[in-house]
Amino acid sequence: MSESLEAARREASNAFGDERLLIEKYLSDAHHIEFQVFGDQHGNLVHLFERECSVQRRHQKIIEETPSPLITDESRKEMGNAAIAAAKAVGYFNAGTVEFIVDPETLKFYFLEMNTRLQVEHPITEFVVGLDLVQRQIRIAAGERFPFAQKDLTQRGHAIECRVYAEDPANGFLPSTGKLLQYIEPRGPGIRVDSGFTTGSEVTHFYDPLLAKLIVYGESRAVAIQRMQAALRDYVVHGLTTNIDFLQDVLANDDFKNGNVSTRWVETKFNWEPAEPTFEALIAAAIADTTLTNQKSKITTADELDPFSPWKNPNGFRN
Repeated sequence: MSESLEAARREASNAFGDERLLIEKYLSDAHHIEFQVFGDQHGNLVHLFERECSVQRRHQKIIEETPSPLITDESRKEMGNAAIAAAKAVGYFNAGTVEFIVDPETLKFYFLEMNTRLQVEHPITEFVVGLDLVQRQIRIAAGERFPFAQKDLTQRGHAIECRVYAEDPANGFLPSTGKLLQYIEPRGPGIRVDSGFTTGSEVTHFYDPLLAKLIVYGESRAVAIQRMQAALRDYVVHGLTTNIDFLQDVLANDDFKNGNVSTRWVETKFNWEPAEPTFEALIAAAIADTTLTNQKSKITTADELDPFSPWKNPNGFRN
């Protein structure tokens, strides 16, 4: 311990000219819970409730949901007040995110950091609170008042976000690069997809391998989980390895269903192995590959001379 302290002091002194250290309480199985705050330029400041962000890999969030299955109404109020107090202390206005770590045994919470912006997972807050947060940011920047007091804000239903990555969970979550041969996003009631990719897009190693944020809303947590599972089943990505199967298995896990996860749960307790592909899946992949190959072929056949030939349009193929 003493050697580690001295090493940390040297690093701090070299980097910042200040060797003082802040020693934090260690929580072995902490939950990561953040609060969305919103303030205007007229002194009004509220919170828009919490987001549970405990399912992580490499200290990055994979699944977020709101409301949190862990905290109570009392602790929600206490944490929300603390988030507002932190923002008020620096005279903050517009959108901000105050993050805490929470001891699941005692529900004691500890300040982690504040991000002075909207987070990637802000759509789940939009679903349950019923506000367009991006629009509100623009209005506040223009000098308008935030139109709601804390007592006017409520949570309705449940929302979950899954981050769909081009990565290989079975190989240490290493990124997967290449061309998206086929990319079809799920659609339907209560489903939202925020993405910047389409069929033919290139996924390179120059950027984060996040393909999309898949967000669903349900009247209850159970309904939201079922809707997310259905949406992931309808997600079609060919050409790259993704974490879609991994996400499905997390959602089906009893620990997740019961809210018994932590920031270290994926790496210490969720021993995931990909399922072997079924015979039907292999046949479907072979058909898709053959179809794409035929589509790119330069050989002229009798079918290609026929403008009504079904073989000229492979879009009808499904697995």
